[in-house]
Amino acid sequence: MSLRLRPRLPRTRRGRRRAVRAAVLGCVLALAPMTWMTATASDRVRDTASVPAAPVAVVFGAGLWDGDPSPYLAHRLDAAAELYRAGTVRVLLVTGDNSRRDYDEPDAMRAYLVERGVPDDRIVSDYAGFDTWDSCARARKIFGVERAVLVSQDFHIRRALALCGRAGLDAYGVGVAEPRTPVWYAGGAREILAAGKAALDAAFRPDPHFLGPQEPGIRDALASGG
Repeated sequence: MSLRLRPRLPRTRRGRRRAVRAAVLGCVLALAPMTWMTATASDRVRDTASVPAAPVAVVFGAGLWDGDPSPYLAHRLDAAAELYRAGTVRVLLVTGDNSRRDYDEPDAMRAYLVERGVPDDRIVSDYAGFDTWDSCARARKIFGVERAVLVSQDFHIRRALALCGRAGLDAYGVGVAEPRTPVWYAGGAREILAAGKAALDAAFRPDPHFLGPQEPGIRDALASGG
């Protein structure tokens, strides 16, 4: 014989009021990180035509399909190439995951950009951009980026802006628009879950998974002109 356990509801009016207040408080706390990101970053989201010029564009990885950029990542790279061709940025920092030998986001991003006319010496790779906070923190601490245009999808760009701001970058963001498909809605739902970690990263500003010495790639690329 199996017993089905049912949650006990408060029996008194006072108990029910407490339960409602607890539920409301839980909702408020759950949504607070999203509210923080929206308030911090919404006025810095632009399109490729109106974003302020900066020395560097930071392009965040978004997965590979059979070694090539996924459609979402390709759209980010297309926007970054447009910024470069327009003279809005001078150097592209591609940051992504290369934690395994058979998975290399930055090199795939570089190859895609070069195929579309961006000179190879205008591209700098960060192979340890394992998440948004690591990419932002490494852009500032390792590559010395102070002012940048961030490039990502529209559902992710506010988190990128909020975190890069906490990491010390003066940044505006290009939010690449996508059709409202199930993939887009899944990305938006993921942002709600990721907002909590983002708030903790912003509060405590941990070191990235890999820090290491400063790298001169951005400085050298900017100094070389072009």
